[in-house]
Amino acid sequence: MSTAAIPQAGCAVIGGSGTRGCDFPVDAGTGARVLEQDLVFETPDGTSPPFILFETAAGRRCLTVRLHGWRDGVTRGEASRQVFWVLHKAGVSNIISEAGVGSLNPLLDPRDIVIPDDFVDLTTHRDPNMIAGGNLLIMRDPVCPALSRALFDAAGRHSSVGRVFGRGTCVVTEGPRFESRAEIRMMQPHGDIIGQSMCPEVWLARDIGACYAALYIVVNYAEGVVRDWSHEVLKDIFRDDAVIQARILLEAIDAVADSDSCGCGDLRKPSLLQE
Repeated sequence: MSTAAIPQAGCAVIGGSGTRGCDFPVDAGTGARVLEQDLVFETPDGTSPPFILFETAAGRRCLTVRLHGWRDGVTRGEASRQVFWVLHKAGVSNIISEAGVGSLNPLLDPRDIVIPDDFVDLTTHRDPNMIAGGNLLIMRDPVCPALSRALFDAAGRHSSVGRVFGRGTCVVTEGPRFESRAEIRMMQPHGDIIGQSMCPEVWLARDIGACYAALYIVVNYAEGVVRDWSHEVLKDIFRDDAVIQARILLEAIDAVADSDSCGCGDLRKPSLLQE
């Protein structure tokens, strides 16, 4: 891999465990084609993870990068700032993230899909420094309604997935370990799903002026919810459902119109604390 100039792209997919079992975006079979791969960039927070530049069937240029997981010597906060610095320089305006999550709500089962509309950030070591700087980030409506609707509609067209929920609260924890039963009991009143991937991405997207939405597939019950989760079921979901997740993401990207009517742009204001 070599350090490259940052290409321009309108959309980005931040990959997690949901598509880890496939070669995204090619395996989706939607006509997306890779333009460049193994692109790494020098950022103020160090060398970025490798990106892929691709074009959807409708001709939209997108960047994708895997952020779920850790690299030696790179904290999760540093990795997030590296990725979003690149997306900012690339001019990305629409960002979708995906991942596998646990169920806090006992009515949610493995293979259900949740497109969250809110979050609770319980992370403690992700260094909340911003990218663009000088912004007051209003998080009353943290996800883009247009992107979320596109994800909901695309997921609904794939009958092989579980139920699809267009709202819910994601509790974000530090990881990489899973939580204890006592911790889950504490968190249950505050959310429907639990994962490690929505923060700081959701507010870094707002900081750089981009719309954001997330597609999360339930892969296990959280500890003490319904019954003990199965490692085999988790592996099966990661393997069997990855291509479907990829198709949903790409269909949603091509369905979203280039418009400012979503209202996300009104939720970033100049800070009153800087001269």
